Amino acid sequence: MLKRNRQKGFTLIELLIVVAIIGIIAAILIPNLLDALQKAKQKRTVADARNTGTAWMSWLTDQVGAASAGATKNYRAGGYSTVSYGTLFNYMHPTDTFFYMQEVPEKDGWDGTYSYAIDYDLVQSSVMIICSGGRGKSMTDATCKSTWTVEAFIATDYDQDIIWADGYFVRWPK
Repeated sequence: MLKRNRQKGFTLIELLIVVAIIGIIAAILIPNLLDALQKAKQKRTVADARNTGTAWMSWLTDQVGAASAGATKNYRAGGYSTVSYGTLFNYMHPTDTFFYMQEVPEKDGWDGTYSYAIDYDLVQSSVMIICSGGRGKSMTDATCKSTWTVEAFIATDYDQDIIWADGYFVRWPK
């Protein structure tokens, strides 16, 4: 009796089925992965703005003895003075006292620049503002100094500006 010489391995149809299954799984997972990456960048930006704002408010409270809580619905930041990253870094890392932050963020989650501004006239209802332009854009000082209405936005719209002012978010993902 003759034995058949059978080679071991997969048939072409088996390999094609496996490749098709992997392709379907990748098509399902890649959009979710990309969305998760954008969400992480947005959350990092929100956390950095909150931490920087809290430290900056602490510095301001220590410097002038009182900080404005800002309870208005609109923020008119047109009269604010621009604060450079270097100046804010020096505020947060004074040489003669303890520091307020380990590291002041210069870039948001999407690698855009933050814009910082302060109104040294503390009788105003709003004192300081931190702005991020969202995905794909840096916030300019002129844009940051516009009027902001307190509102949330759709969390999956990563192109929206994220604005922190006087202890809470003026524009944030809900």
